[in-house]
Amino acid sequence: MPIIEVNNLTKTYTTYKRGSGAKDSVKSFFRRERVVVNAVDNISFTVEEGSICGILGPNGAGKSTTIKMLCGALFPTSGGITALHMRPYADRKRYVGEIGAVFGQRSQLIWDIPPIDSFNMNRAIYGISQADYKSRLDELAELFELTEIMHKPTRVLSLGERMKCEFIMAMLHKPKIVFLDEPTIGLDVIAKAKIREFIQKMNAQGTTFILTTHDLEDVKQLAGHVIIINHGVKVFDDTLQKLQLNLGEKKIIELTLEREMDFDASALGARLAGRKSPLELTLEVDMSQTVISDFIEQLSKKTGFSDISVKELPMEEIITRIYSETVS
Repeated sequence: MPIIEVNNLTKTYTTYKRGSGAKDSVKSFFRRERVVVNAVDNISFTVEEGSICGILGPNGAGKSTTIKMLCGALFPTSGGITALHMRPYADRKRYVGEIGAVFGQRSQLIWDIPPIDSFNMNRAIYGISQADYKSRLDELAELFELTEIMHKPTRVLSLGERMKCEFIMAMLHKPKIVFLDEPTIGLDVIAKAKIREFIQKMNAQGTTFILTTHDLEDVKQLAGHVIIINHGVKVFDDTLQKLQLNLGEKKIIELTLEREMDFDASALGARLAGRKSPLELTLEVDMSQTVISDFIEQLSKKTGFSDISVKELPMEEIITRIYSETVS
């Protein structure tokens, strides 16, 4: 069942163009050239309750504007949003009590006091009873192993420790939807793994997550549903599995030749995607056009090789090509 429904959502900004010279600067006092920017252009999608949805796009694509409208921080120019049977921009007081947010580059914690004091402030803001607050805080602190750390001033905590505290801050009131904007930015491998594990555990308890990130490993490990926005337009909306098949059933074959030679990949119906050395090649093969066993058989007839590996097309490559297609 959808927990969020977005219909023909549009957000338009009006800016003014100004020249760089003295003449243009004086002219702009009397008449400025108006420029209309469609930050979000007529997009529609739904997010299922209890899912993790990744919203992707290059910088300036419109994904942050979309998230701000979903949070209720921005009013759409046209179109509508229904989330938790409310309109985020019209029912803000009720709506914010049901959602949480974690922004990797913006902190909710107060810098000079311990996180525990910030948590207690949120308890008062959301009207959480002392018993529920203690139970919830103990559960979250144990998951993150933060029992002692949250009593230290925020300013002395590492980035990973602060991000864990940000998640506790966002989850104390048991939100039904949590918006995550670059939640693992700048974190080391261990801290990222802990954050992802926490998200998966909270999701298993029924929390819906909306994730925006440039770290595609977050998407691969967490999101089942992926939406891609480019230049304000939705260019993909489906499962992660469908995204991986979006450019056809392509595979990457890494090949080590036995001897140096001119290699014609096109003769095998493949594309030469890279060459690390005279002997190490990377091929791209569309498996919808050939069976992998047949391809390897034809390859072995054409040349000798000492090593071969078959891999999925990298997620980065898939998404980069989708961006490029929408630009051209």
